[in-house]
Amino acid sequence: MRFLRDNGLTIVLGLAALVTIGGMVLTGWNVYDQELIDHGAPGLGLPEYVVSGHFLSALFENWESEFLQMSAYVVLTAFLFQRGSAESKDPDEVSLLDEDPARRAEDPDAPWPVKVGGIIRSVYAYSLGLALAALFAASFVLHLRYSADAANAGAALHGQMPVTITDHLASAQFWFESFQNWQSEFMSTGLLVVLSIFLRFRGSPESKPVAAPHRETGA
Repeated sequence: MRFLRDNGLTIVLGLAALVTIGGMVLTGWNVYDQELIDHGAPGLGLPEYVVSGHFLSALFENWESEFLQMSAYVVLTAFLFQRGSAESKDPDEVSLLDEDPARRAEDPDAPWPVKVGGIIRSVYAYSLGLALAALFAASFVLHLRYSADAANAGAALHGQMPVTITDHLASAQFWFESFQNWQSEFMSTGLLVVLSIFLRFRGSPESKPVAAPHRETGA
């Protein structure tokens, strides 16, 4: 079907996300239930686990790092270069990506914000980075909220006093959870930028053509 061909990448990635979230739910439920039982507490049912701090903290912790990586990548690649990388604009050429969108305001196929102009077009010109940054901020706040819930659930099991969200924001535990994911996102993205200089994957838009010289920049 044409629809499946035209949207196959999104469909496969969406299904993969759902399957792996399902796997995360089931395995996390098993781990957390065992932890509760080991401390003499009753286990949780699956519906209760899905809305627990243990699960939601881990979920949003990972989303937070992914949206940070993507928003940073979109912004940095607009201004910085890596000669030879498929992930970079060519520093010696003027890219069509830098074209003033006002020049295409009369194009009937242009998105409506481009045609409208003014502040709407200006915001739309950076809307991808802004949307990803907003998703990062939302995930950060949700990670903080449910990480505090998870910390308080753990404190209750050990007879300790609960903490406020403000206290948890200042805790080493919360920042350890964030930094352990952030560092991996920046490292893996940097590796992709560098490896695409020398290595290829035929047919992928993330790779240069197989026969392209290493110095050639951009996909």
